[in-house]
Amino acid sequence: MSTEPVRTAIVDDDFRVAAVHAAYVARTEGYSVVGQAHSGAEAMDLVQEQRPDLVLMDVYLPDRNGLDVVRTMLDLVPHPDIIVVTAAREVGTVRAAMQLGAVHYLVKPFGYAALAERLQAYRRLRARLSGLPAEADQADVDALFSLLRRPAQTTAQPEKGHSALTLELVRKSVLAAERDVSATDVAGVTGLSRATAQRYLNYLERLGFVRMQLQYGTTGRPEHRYLAVLP
Repeated sequence: MSTEPVRTAIVDDDFRVAAVHAAYVARTEGYSVVGQAHSGAEAMDLVQEQRPDLVLMDVYLPDRNGLDVVRTMLDLVPHPDIIVVTAAREVGTVRAAMQLGAVHYLVKPFGYAALAERLQAYRRLRARLSGLPAEADQADVDALFSLLRRPAQTTAQPEKGHSALTLELVRKSVLAAERDVSATDVAGVTGLSRATAQRYLNYLERLGFVRMQLQYGTTGRPEHRYLAVLP
C-alpha cells in the first residue's frame, strides 16, 4: 500500500463537527488533513488551492447544496473523490450522490469506527488501482468494487479481555433503549460499573454495532452517547 498519505479536505457547515471529523481522519493510518471549509465557496477555494485526493462533503451548506459543489468539483482536472457525510436521509439525495460517483455515503451522526472503516476501504481501493495495468479484466473490476463493500457481520464476537455474555448484555441494552444512551445509562440498566459499560460500548462501536454521537452541553467536554446500528 502506498506510503503517501491520502490528502483529505473536510467540508461541514458546523465548525465543531468539522473539527471532530478532521480529528477522526487525522488519527486514521495513511491519511492527512489539508484543511476545513464551512461553505460551498470555501470548499471550492480549498480544493483548488490544496488539490486533495478526497473530500468529506456535507450536503447542507449555508450558501449551496453540497452535491452542487461536488458537480462543480468534477470539472477540475484531476478532481477529488468524495465521501458524503450528512444528516440527509432522503433517497433522492442518496441517489444523486451515487450518480455523482461518491465512493461512500455516511449518515450523521457517526463515530470514529464507521468513518475509519470507509477510509480504510478507500485507501485499499487506491492501492489496488495504482497496481493495475492500463486495461483491467473482469476479475480486476469485480475486485475493485468489492473493496468498497462493507462485510456483513451479524453477531458481536468478543476479543481477549471481553466477555461474550457482557458484550451481548450491553448490546441488548442499547437495542432496547428508545433513545441514545450514555455509559451511565447502560451501567444503570445492566448493573455494570460505568467504566465497564464504557469499555464495552467502545468495543461495540469498533465492531459497528453501535454508533457514537457527541452531545454538547453549555460547559465541559461533550458527552458520548450511543445508538444501536440495526442490521
